[in-house]
Amino acid sequence: MDFIQTVIWALIALGVLVTFHEMGHFWVARLCGVKVLRFSVGFGRRLVSRYDRHGTEFTLSAIPLGGYVKMLDEREGTVPRDQLDQAFNRKSVWARIAIAAAGPAANFVLAVVLFWAVFMGGTAGPVPIVESVQPGSIAARAGLERGQEIIAVDGEPTPTWQALNWRLANRLGDTGSIEFSVRYPDSDLEYHTLADIDRWLAGQEVPDPLGEAGLELWTPPASMNLAQVTPDSPAERAGLRAGDKILSTDGKAFGDWDSWSQYLRSHGGETVRVEVERDGERRLLEVTPEMVTLDSGERVGRIGVLPVVESWPKERVRTYHYGLGGALAKGLQETWEKTLFTLNSLKKLIVGQLSTRNLSGPITIAKVAGTSADAGWQSFLSLLALLSISLGVLNLLPIPVLDGGHLLYYGIEAIKGSPVSERVQMIGLQVGMALVLCIMGLALYNDILRL
Repeated sequence: MDFIQTVIWALIALGVLVTFHEMGHFWVARLCGVKVLRFSVGFGRRLVSRYDRHGTEFTLSAIPLGGYVKMLDEREGTVPRDQLDQAFNRKSVWARIAIAAAGPAANFVLAVVLFWAVFMGGTAGPVPIVESVQPGSIAARAGLERGQEIIAVDGEPTPTWQALNWRLANRLGDTGSIEFSVRYPDSDLEYHTLADIDRWLAGQEVPDPLGEAGLELWTPPASMNLAQVTPDSPAERAGLRAGDKILSTDGKAFGDWDSWSQYLRSHGGETVRVEVERDGERRLLEVTPEMVTLDSGERVGRIGVLPVVESWPKERVRTYHYGLGGALAKGLQETWEKTLFTLNSLKKLIVGQLSTRNLSGPITIAKVAGTSADAGWQSFLSLLALLSISLGVLNLLPIPVLDGGHLLYYGIEAIKGSPVSERVQMIGLQVGMALVLCIMGLALYNDILRL
């Protein structure tokens, strides 16, 4: 069932992104007087098809990994004499530039609208307060201490965990220094400190900026009471139930959840004796943590339980409410910042500052889409906005077969006054197709490795 839901949400995400992208090409083509023959969401065999009064065929095709708008064009077949003025190739170079740029532009507009909707609903995030600092880490070298609030990174405000994570992620692969701005509780004094970095996390497959910076941020303490026991887990098979209170394990009392959890992690495959309190009675149960492999490759023990966690204090959560205009301004700002982040990440991939293992394909997108949908509508819309920005940026790359490649050819034509030769365009098309297929293959390979 989870797999089916993941596939459904992934198809919804891809469908929305592709439809808006192609709709940009479609509407501008119509505005420029170009006859559109087909508007397709997906490739391959057509599943559903209908025609409008202009003779355009709208189709839903079998392979939902893209889409296209097919326009009347003399280069692709004979065009009736009475329709020559509607052929794409007969339009001015500026009209063709507008049509090619309209797809990526539609993705950026969609991102603004989605972020606008998210901010209209209000946002909230925990305040980034340092709980602990790992010795020898970037945070330790910067002199960060327990209880400090991180208010900025490199001069950019970090009012919430998410903002802090984004600012740190923006420094992945960099060499130089990171500046932290902090303040102590009940103080308005700001302190600025630096830590040197050298190709920070350049080879990491799945970077964790917060963790790799050596930061553990404050969260409400977890009690020793069980909130959830995973079905068919070692815990359930041993007889543990939600509501049980952990008293001791192997005769040792643990004062906090983290130390107890760490004890279980270090005893994978070994049977431990857990004493619990249930309905006022003490019970002694035996459970064997199963061995699992983390993303880092470390193998640890796990029994499949979650604790009861105290609620967040109001003073440690920042909540923002925006009006109509404020949400739109914030949506524009967020789209701009995420576009710059995407461009910066692409540059780092090209020059080798980031590992190509960070490239993700349809499988990862599907998993993230399903996870974000489970987290709520704001999370899903935010993901859609990020994917829409990525699609817009990638399509603007000057690679033949992409919109950016067409824009490159049309730009040359506008400068020299004549089209790029058919031979050059054909070679570029072949090279561009090979490059795109290689990138797609690498992204899919990374997806499979992550499975």
